[in-house]
Amino acid sequence: MTGSWVSGWLLLLLCVMVIISWPGNGLYARWSQRRVMSQRRLFEDALKHLVAWEHRRMNATPESLAGALDLSQRRVLALLTRMEARGLVRSASEGLRLTPAGESWALHVVRAHRLWERYLADDAGVPMSKLHQAAEKAEHTLTPEKLDALEAHLGHPVRDPHGDPIPTAEGAVDPLRALSLGEWPVGESALIVHIEDEPDVIFQQILAAGFLPGKTIRILERTPERLLLSDGEHEHRMAHVVAANIQVTQAPGSARPQGAGRLSELAVGQAAEVMELDPACRGFTRRRLLDLGLTPGTRVEAALENTFGDPRAFRVRGTLIALRRAQASQIWVRPLSASNGKTEPAEAVRT
Repeated sequence: MTGSWVSGWLLLLLCVMVIISWPGNGLYARWSQRRVMSQRRLFEDALKHLVAWEHRRMNATPESLAGALDLSQRRVLALLTRMEARGLVRSASEGLRLTPAGESWALHVVRAHRLWERYLADDAGVPMSKLHQAAEKAEHTLTPEKLDALEAHLGHPVRDPHGDPIPTAEGAVDPLRALSLGEWPVGESALIVHIEDEPDVIFQQILAAGFLPGKTIRILERTPERLLLSDGEHEHRMAHVVAANIQVTQAPGSARPQGAGRLSELAVGQAAEVMELDPACRGFTRRRLLDLGLTPGTRVEAALENTFGDPRAFRVRGTLIALRRAQASQIWVRPLSASNGKTEPAEAVRT
């Protein structure tokens, strides 16, 4: 009886040890993998903070790193000790500095983050307000090989949806040459090339106004309290603190081709001829629209509305396609008469 009881316990103990120590899938292996991944995330988040501050020509410190990672000073000092031992960072009199190895790793993480945001925006249709959080998770899992394949799939984009430059595989970063909207002259057209996504309360105001990279705007009036802005269709009042998070450059000519309207503005049943894709439409989105047959001279008709607004159905070359408003707004069209297919004035496009 006693021997049987002991044998049962030994068998149970053996099973538990197998479950814990089984190679690859055991509890210990899983715990070890999670621990390694947690350590990697911490390293990479620290590297992103340091490279961001270096690119802004600011001196990162243990205090700034503690604030960015929400860690105690003791844990940050332990983290920096491990990173220095790995040859990723060094302490200097003016602050923390990345080594060449640390900078290379940091730029890989930045590249992963921004390419994944581009993928989510262009392929998955994820709203701008959700991009950053999703990319924060994915950036730690993408290998250089996966990034190369993703970049090719997206058509080698150079900017993420916010307008930030995407580092190349070699680590080259095209600097952003732009001015704050608050510094832009009154009355002169400006092209939005970048919007900051932090702090979130300001980012949400920018999104609510529809001020995304690629949009052309004009400052109509500047007062000490706010700016009066026009996007060609609507006027917006914006506080200076919000405008400071929008970067602009000189707009390349007129935003609206002569006699054209946006495909998104067509009423149901109305037909039009494609004139061109907006110059701001680049990468995968541009390629997809062209693959759908939306080339200059093509006849397109707004076929069906959507109760929820997006997407809408359009008839192109005898086929129904679905486009979100953000996609359709990047296509300039010339409205056609329903009777004879000839062009009619641009006012026929519902604005």
